[in-house]
Amino acid sequence: MGKIRNSGGYRDLRTFQTATVIYDATHRFCERFLDPRSRTVDQMMQAARSGRQNIAEGSRAAATSSQTELRLVNVARSSLEELLLDYEDFLRHRRLPQWHPDSAEAMAVRAIARHHPPDDPPDPSDPPDPSDPSDLPDSPHQAPTRLADDRRYDAYAQWLDHPDPAIRANALLCLIHQANTLLDRQIAALERQFVEEGGYSEQLAVARLAYRRRNRPGPSDPPDRSDPSNLSDPSAPSNPSDHIPDCPQCAKPMTLRTAQKGKNAGKQFWGCTGYPDCKGIVDICPIRPIRPIRPIRPIRPVLATSPPDWPLVPGHWAPLPPRTCALRIGPPVIYYASEEASGCMA
Repeated sequence: MGKIRNSGGYRDLRTFQTATVIYDATHRFCERFLDPRSRTVDQMMQAARSGRQNIAEGSRAAATSSQTELRLVNVARSSLEELLLDYEDFLRHRRLPQWHPDSAEAMAVRAIARHHPPDDPPDPSDPPDPSDPSDLPDSPHQAPTRLADDRRYDAYAQWLDHPDPAIRANALLCLIHQANTLLDRQIAALERQFVEEGGYSEQLAVARLAYRRRNRPGPSDPPDRSDPSNLSDPSAPSNPSDHIPDCPQCAKPMTLRTAQKGKNAGKQFWGCTGYPDCKGIVDICPIRPIRPIRPIRPIRPVLATSPPDWPLVPGHWAPLPPRTCALRIGPPVIYYASEEASGCMA
């Protein structure tokens, strides 16, 4: 059985690739244009690193926790926002120009990602030019991931390696804006996936219940007498988890839970695996013995103090005869009763 949830693969994410270019460019920017003893250098380096590393960590954490992945990706988004403000402060404090988002320079930087995807395969119809060093095959002594990172950085090298710090900072602002937009889309996609497919705990419970259903012995499969675990007392009560119901609200498989508080604390019940989105529950009703049917009691004779105009006892279609109570102390009382009455019933 493979993994329930996919994880890893962060090197193929455009957010991680763009964050890697930002981290490398920030490192070179701080080394050349900022005082290494300044606290700003440490803060910018940590923000750039956090924007990259948290994407990778969140991608790996997705194997066991959707919420952890969401939190870490959001941390990466917040770190890049902090780095964005640092570059804006650099330009403002030194009275350097900041590109308009629709300026020709900003559009040229943003066009690199649109028209030159970082990991496009080479075109077999276009052989490499031996006279051009950029067309030479990759060095076999370099790791493929390092070569891919270098190619992506080289696509922006005319701005990120420019001697003018204003051009470098403005190019990095464009890249950070792109990374933030991609991270916002990634967070929205993760939230939508969590709503539609559920978290890791829910998927694990569903997989466990599905496994038990597939491997449950049928009525035609006798238990293995050689296995002591299969020998059970027929008179013993059955395990309630042997019969897994479906949720009456969303039709998902249910799981056995135990109440932790309230008047039913300590009692088990069936809870929906879609909780907290679905709060469907089913009570566990123990099998009770069937009570014997009580015999039908005879109809009590009907009494009246005046002659009735209709029969009151089934089968009697004549007026009820009057009777006198002889056991009563005081004046006699006349009443009407059926012939089944015995004694005084006044």
